[in-house]
Amino acid sequence: MSWLPDDFVHPVHVPVPHTALHLRPIREADTALDYPAVMGSRERLWEIFGPAWGWPPETMTYEEDRADLLRHEKEIAAHESFNYALLDEEETAILGCVYVDPPERTGSDGEVSWWVVDDLVGGEAERALDALVPQWIAADWPFRQPRFLGRDITWQDWLALPRTS
Repeated sequence: MSWLPDDFVHPVHVPVPHTALHLRPIREADTALDYPAVMGSRERLWEIFGPAWGWPPETMTYEEDRADLLRHEKEIAAHESFNYALLDEEETAILGCVYVDPPERTGSDGEVSWWVVDDLVGGEAERALDALVPQWIAADWPFRQPRFLGRDITWQDWLALPRTS
């Protein structure tokens, strides 16, 4: 059984209220924008995602990032997992990402996490994204029990939960 209804259509453009930013599914073609965003914030991202995902590695190359984005693009097309890029209006910069994934741990029907680049931490754009994501998930996604990793549960507590079968 799929984690999403067969007729589910994923959002393809999500404005972030009160900003000139939006979310859209990430693509392999975004590597030139994604790589500097990820590597420019790598140390903080590793503190968040490293223990759970082993990402982003210190030595990640441009080609490894490209391959990762191609995998994400294919997963999105197959409705296996979703990675949304946070982009400026002209799509000249990736400023963060939102991940919507099937549950890896028991107790939820979808797992959601997100980040912004170091330059946006603590600012209006991050606050707007923090406000948007739970509302967007509730309005546009078919989850009854979404889990917001690093928000409503710590990553450490999440890692301690039993894996889904």
